[in-house]
Amino acid sequence: MKRKIMNGKWLGMVVAAAFFGLAGVTHAGGDPAAGKEKAGICESCHGPGGRSLDPDNKPVLAGKSEKYLLNALREFREGKRNPGPMAALCQSLSEQDMADLAAYFASQKP
Repeated sequence: MKRKIMNGKWLGMVVAAAFFGLAGVTHAGGDPAAGKEKAGICESCHGPGGRSLDPDNKPVLAGKSEKYLLNALREFREGKRNPGPMAALCQSLSEQDMADLAAYFASQKP
């Protein structure tokens, strides 16, 4: 009987750890409408709606996954990606700004 109780406790702890561990990565929480309002400077290089006119030098953002875009913005801000204009631009963005921009560009058709 004691063995079953221990297994039940372990199972409960594993389920709780998995739930709380994944809860923060399920959705970025960005607002596409707010992202559109903030996207002007992005669109000056990446094109209207993130559809770059020069994709070899300025990547297309439209239609990329929200998670991918948010991660890229974070990596630019943290200096984990090529330094340059993006790293400098991302320094002024809050976490919510980045989530909103990621949601906006993810919602656009490529």
